Amino acid sequence: MKNFKNLNIWRKGIDLVVNVYIKSKQFPKEEIYGITSQMRRAAVSIPSNIAEGSGRNSDKDFNRFLDISLGSSFELETQLIIAHELEFLSDKDFNELNEKVIEEQKMITGLQKSLK
Repeated sequence: MKNFKNLNIWRKGIDLVVNVYIKSKQFPKEEIYGITSQMRRAAVSIPSNIAEGSGRNSDKDFNRFLDISLGSSFELETQLIIAHELEFLSDKDFNELNEKVIEEQKMITGLQKSLK
């Protein structure tokens, strides 16, 4: 069992969630149950699955939760593109969030390789 709070990948995931919440506050109010909710849930899923997986008894189980986390990161990346295309996110905000998502994806993939 790994202490997820000591994992840099988890900490970066939390940072991503906070940033998604801050940036999505500016979205149209009618999107609160649409793209706003979808993006927030996908973002929260990333560090949540890292934490859950770290508590598993084997690297194989941990890797499975990292797969789920990675999938959520790709879901969030797609939602960021949609929000940008709909002009809910400025170019600056989109680029900032997208860079954080890509960094998290690389870290998840790197951790998965180290577990194999």
